[in-house]
Amino acid sequence: MVVYVLGQIKMAQQPTSSALRALALEYKSLQEEPVEGFRVKLVNEDTLFEWEVAIFGPPDTLYQGGYFKAHMKFPPDYPYSPPSIRFLTKVWHPNVYENGDLCISILHPPVDDPQSGELPCERWNPTQNVRTILLSVISLLNEPNTFSPANVDASVMYRRWRDSKGKDKEYENIIRKQVSAARLEAEKDGVVVPLTLEDYCIKTKVKPPEHSVDMTDFYDDDYDLDDEDEEDNDSGDGDYEDGDDSGNGES
Repeated sequence: MVVYVLGQIKMAQQPTSSALRALALEYKSLQEEPVEGFRVKLVNEDTLFEWEVAIFGPPDTLYQGGYFKAHMKFPPDYPYSPPSIRFLTKVWHPNVYENGDLCISILHPPVDDPQSGELPCERWNPTQNVRTILLSVISLLNEPNTFSPANVDASVMYRRWRDSKGKDKEYENIIRKQVSAARLEAEKDGVVVPLTLEDYCIKTKVKPPEHSVDMTDFYDDDYDLDDEDEEDNDSGDGDYEDGDDSGNGES
């Protein structure tokens, strides 16, 4: 595909067949075997590369009862390159930028960057998947990384709350207001948010959509992957050219 940008010719990267297969398998698995703490659906049934995620606030934390929606975008060479996550729900957190972008090590490419304070092993690698990413995000909600915060004000406020053992209520009050607002959003969406640990750990069965998504639709028709596979076979080289991956933390 050729895209013209300001008079220059720029090649747009097409999704690889390995990315499509990986995402189709992961999505199917999460629909058939949901994981406690979150649920996923496609933003648009025409593409596997944009997901809507709903994260439930873990019990016995400030975020208990929260319903936090986010968009997860996958690169065309997934799982070699990490996806990105942007919260749609307002989240006041040391590791969330004001525009909702999440900063966590697991989503950072595994480059050697001494300035970041992150080890390469904490960053993305192709063995990670949506389950490990979202479980890391849930953990990060209650245990933020304050060494390199995305939201400095939230980080300072969180440390005051933590160091005062909860006596400084500024951070807590903001979170509780956001959780209350998010719960109203859940009611509008017809979602029952788990409030107890027992309910949270139950793997809720997901209702199949009225028009179920056929995963085979994503492999060949829309992305001309037959041609790609034929070229690989003709050359005798079956390798795919793909991207990168990451771990847990922040920028």
